[in-house]
Amino acid sequence: MSDKTILLVDDAAFMRMMLKDILTKNGYNVVGEAEDGVKAIEKYKELKPSLVILDITMPEMDGIQAAKGIKEIDSNAIIIMCSAMGQQSMVVESIQAGARDFIVKPFQPNRVLEAVQKVLG
Repeated sequence: MSDKTILLVDDAAFMRMMLKDILTKNGYNVVGEAEDGVKAIEKYKELKPSLVILDITMPEMDGIQAAKGIKEIDSNAIIIMCSAMGQQSMVVESIQAGARDFIVKPFQPNRVLEAVQKVLG
């Protein structure tokens, strides 16, 4: 079993549930969830997870701003961004904000796991 802890950030509860399901079934430990970027940064400070899976489009503060905020707290933070189809323009911005990888909704379990394994090693 993995001791890798993961924080899930998405404004849609069912998306977090789907991700959590994929990850926990495969031995990952989802330690927290947040529904916007502001809460994501607070939770990051509190939980210090190994990985943050961050949705781009959220109210209050979007994923790109949240990624920058998390990177300011911890420059070694590992972040995977996710977005809906057709937001490819955001990929570059995400990478610049410090994301290591990118997954597209609707989530393909294999792709999610491949991305997580790649960034967590």
